[in-house]
Formats: sequence, structure tokens, C-alpha cells
Amino acid sequence: MVHGMWNMARFVASRLSRSRRCFSSMIPRPCIIHKRGADILHDPWINKDTGFPLTERNRLGLRGLLPPRVISFEQQYARFIESYRSLEKNTQNEADTSAVALAKWRILNRLHDRNETLYFRVLIDNIKDFAPIIYTPTVGLVCQNYSGLFRRPRGMYFSAKDKGEMMSMIYNWPSERVDMIVLTDGSRILGLGDLGVHGIGIPIGKLDMYVAAAGLNPQRILPVMLDVGTNNLKLIDDPLYLGLRQPRLEGEEYLSIIDEFIEAVLTRWPKAIIQFEDFQMKWAFETLKRYRRRFCMFNDDVQGTAGVALAGLLGTVRAQGRPLDHFPNQKIVVVGAGSAGLGVVSMTVQAVAKMTGKAETAAQNIFLLDKDGLITKERKNLDPAAVPFAKDPGQMGELRDGDSLREVVKKVKPDVLLGLSGVGGLFDEEVLKAMRESGSSRPAIFAMSNPTMNAECTAAEAFKYAGENIVFASGSPFENVKLGKGKVGYVNQANNMYLFPGIGMGALVSGARFVTDGMLQAAAERLASYMTDEEIQKGILFPSVNSIRDITAEVGAAVVRAAVEEQLAEGYEGYLGVGPKDLAKMSQEETVKYVRRNMWYPNYSPLVQEK
Repeated sequence: MVHGMWNMARFVASRLSRSRRCFSSMIPRPCIIHKRGADILHDPWINKDTGFPLTERNRLGLRGLLPPRVISFEQQYARFIESYRSLEKNTQNEADTSAVALAKWRILNRLHDRNETLYFRVLIDNIKDFAPIIYTPTVGLVCQNYSGLFRRPRGMYFSAKDKGEMMSMIYNWPSERVDMIVLTDGSRILGLGDLGVHGIGIPIGKLDMYVAAAGLNPQRILPVMLDVGTNNLKLIDDPLYLGLRQPRLEGEEYLSIIDEFIEAVLTRWPKAIIQFEDFQMKWAFETLKRYRRRFCMFNDDVQGTAGVALAGLLGTVRAQGRPLDHFPNQKIVVVGAGSAGLGVVSMTVQAVAKMTGKAETAAQNIFLLDKDGLITKERKNLDPAAVPFAKDPGQMGELRDGDSLREVVKKVKPDVLLGLSGVGGLFDEEVLKAMRESGSSRPAIFAMSNPTMNAECTAAEAFKYAGENIVFASGSPFENVKLGKGKVGYVNQANNMYLFPGIGMGALVSGARFVTDGMLQAAAERLASYMTDEEIQKGILFPSVNSIRDITAEVGAAVVRAAVEEQLAEGYEGYLGVGPKDLAKMSQEETVKYVRRNMWYPNYSPLVQEK
């Protein structure tokens, strides 16, 4: 085993040396630190474990605190991969897949707690394998079990009990600069509901993806939990629960907590971008409306999900062999009128209006359903956010308010059936078979709810009942489906990770004052155009996760150019020091290169102690 590990180390060394040439920002620059001795070993930002060279051990008071042998970065990398593959081998026949997923998360989390540089190199190089562990779908399991898994705090926790203290609390964070904050109140974690303070796992996982996909510096990110209580009685009664044991704040009392937090953040880091994550619908829309023109922020559930869905919908038109100007004619049934579903409908309507120039009829081919069926203007107590997309009774033909999903699919014969309901198995056999009667030559099934158990259907079910010629996409990963005679039913993971890193990175390096609808649509359109015609005809709408940094660079560049066009770009004070006039002069290709140059890449930096 040891012999095999060092052979792997040599392979990894050659692989990493080749990969370094792909990024211009990989030459490690000295890192100025204020710590010494054991304090360095306990700081995952700067700890190198046994990788400290002897000169650093002498200079930083580490001699004698580590075993004498210096282990290279490549050897450390190989050692971890060997341990992880061993875990995979030993658990491959384990029936409890949740336990296996959590075991994999634990081994990665232990590395994250100890050595962030090695952790992020492992993550970047093996993103296809590890994204499902640190992000969707395993992150849902982590949140559900967070009190039992908690070992070491990561990020910051602001609670209702901290009212009046947040301005001073924000200075407890050790980093002098923060570029990106992901904030949640834990009120709607994935499709799992109110998980209270356990929801911190979502900002942590999202920011790990920001580092891996967009190259944000891990010392400049901050996951935040805003604990305003929980309405989950099971958590309140749990003796291990780590959050406030009280009902959630509501109304102005709730908003005053968020206002105070925002003021504290922007006082210390006025250029920080804040991504709102997993807020229940009423607060998702309220906070977006309240803050989007005050500072640089966006809501990934509302806007990121919408962008990924729009990219998939545009790709579906191409897969049908039609020009993109046919998109306004697509009949789309959207199931789920929460923040994500309404976000998708809103962005789709905006795209149609942009293509046709007719905003008043842009929603005519979109049919929105919630748990009570088809939403029309006849619905009593209709949520105000859904009103613009409710069907007018005079324009529905055979449709009626409250019609079931099966009835709507049979009557409308949609080109696309898109689910963001959070209800696992909602697209049952009868619904999927009804999609065979679609008016499209190649209907699309998008089962986008997360985590996996909440997906509206599996890929195998979709291809079995809706037909082998469909286009399929899901929020969580599924394996491609073997259809026989050498044919493959390709599974697309329509996950926000293709978009939110590029939105955040583009906003950061452009110095955007706000994140606008135009910037979001530019991001979605670039993602949609990333795939070749040959890939699209196979039913492949989204690229391989292995290309995530390339995708993010392209999407980020589209956001930069949109910010420049809308005169919202103020430039970026990174080490390259680019102003708004410089950004305006860049070509599309130069903008992509500019985004790439600002991506952080994990290498051990020489440590210099400031006396």
C-alpha cells in the first residue's frame, strides 16, 4: 500500500505540474502572518501539516512540533486520495447509502478543518466525485444531522439575542477582507423545510463551490447563519440542538435583525457581495425587493435557479432542432410556486418579452401549478408573487382553476414539464406517459427539486414512461440511463453550481454596484450557448462538472460585460488593479482571460511572520 501511495504521488506530481500551466495566478506569493508555533498548526488557512520545509520550521517556531520528515504537497495529496478510495472500497456494498455519504463527508470535513489549501486542491482536481459530497445532495443530510456532526465552528452565527451587538460582533471575524458572504436563516433548507441553525451547512457548501468553481480566495469568504428561531418543534425539543429554542421572529421584528446584520457587514466590508440562500418564500422575495438596489446581492434560489432553468429551456429548443426564436412558442408547465418556481417563471417571461417585444403576452404559454393545482386569477387568497403568472379564466379553454397536474399535462400537451415542488415522485407513471402526447418532437422533463429523495422523478422513470427521445434534467445527480441497442439516455444536472459561482465572480471582478436582471440573463444565455450543437442533439444540455472553472470563467465574463454595458461596473481592486475604463476596453476573449487571472488556486505559500 505504501509503495502504491508513492507511485500515486509521482503521478499526482506530474498531473499537478501540468495543471499549473492552465492558470496564471498560481505562483504562490508570500503570506504575511501574525502567528507562531502551535498557533500556526491550528489555523487551517495557513497550516501545511508535515509540508513545512525546515527553513520555515526554524523561522516560525515549529521545529519539534512536527515529525522530522518533510512530506511534499504531492505526497500529502496522494495520501488523502488513497484514504478516500480505501473508504469507497470498504463501503461499496454498504446498504445504508446515507451513512456512506456522511462517512465520505466526514473524511473531507476533517481535512477542511485541518488544511484548507490541501482540501481545496483535492476538491478542484476531483470536483465531479466530491461536489455531491460537499454540496447537493449530501449537504442536505449534513444539515439534518448537524448537531451530531458539529466538531468545529465555521463561519459566523448572528442570532435574535444579538440585537444591538452586531456592529461590534462583525469585527470578531479574523479576516481583514471579505469578498463573498452566503447568508441563510435556515427557514427553507432545500426541500427539507425549517432546519434552523442546522442550515449553516448550506452556506458552507455553497462557498466551497465558490472556491472550487470560481477561484474565490477561501480567506475572503464568510458563511453566515442568521438564527431568528425555528418553528420546527422537533428541533426545539432536541437536547443537542445548537440554535435558539424559540419560535421564529416575524414581521418588522424579523426584518430589523436582517437590517442590523446588513449594516454591520457593509460598514466593515462595503464591497462584499451577499448571496441570500434558502429563505422561505415570503422572506426570499421581500429581502430581494428590499436590498437589491441598495448593495450588491442576489438570491440564488430565486435568481440562480431561474438562470440555470432558463439555460436548460433554451438548450431544449436547440435539442428539438428549432431556432432560438421559437422559444416564445414553447408550452411550459411549471410545478411549484415557491421562491424557486416563481423565479423560473419570472426569468422565462422576461426572456420571452425580450425576444418578442410583447411583455403583455409573454406568459401566455406558461402554466403554473402549486399544491392546489393550476393557478388562475379565480384562486382565492392567491399569493401576490404568483398573481402576474395566474391564468386568466377567459383564455384557458378546457382548463379550470385547480386542475391537477395530470389534467394539465393531458390538456396542454406541453413541450416542457418542469418541477420545483419539493415533492418526491410527483411525476408519476401516468403524468410521464401523458408527456408522450406532447406537441414537441422532443419533450423535456426537468425534475429539479433537491435533495435526491425530493426529485419529482428519477431519470430511469422519465425515460421509461415518457419515452426514449426526451431531454431530461434534474437538480441532484443521476446516472445516465442505458436504453438498449447501445443508446444512452443522457442525464443533465440542472444545478445552480453552473451559474452562481460565475454570477458572484463576475459581480466581484467588475466591481458591480448591483446584480441586475440583465446580468443574470447574460449569465444564463452564456451557459446555454456553451454546449456544441453535436452535444445538444444528444440531449446534453449542461457541460461536465469537470469543466466547472471554464464554465465559471465564461459566465463570469458575461456578467462583467453586462455590468459594463449597464454602467454599473466600478472596477476591481484585486492585485491586478483594473478600473471601469479598463473593463470597457476589453474584448470578450480578454474579459474571459481577466476573470481567469483573478481565480485563486491552492498552492502552499511561503509564510512570513510580521514582527
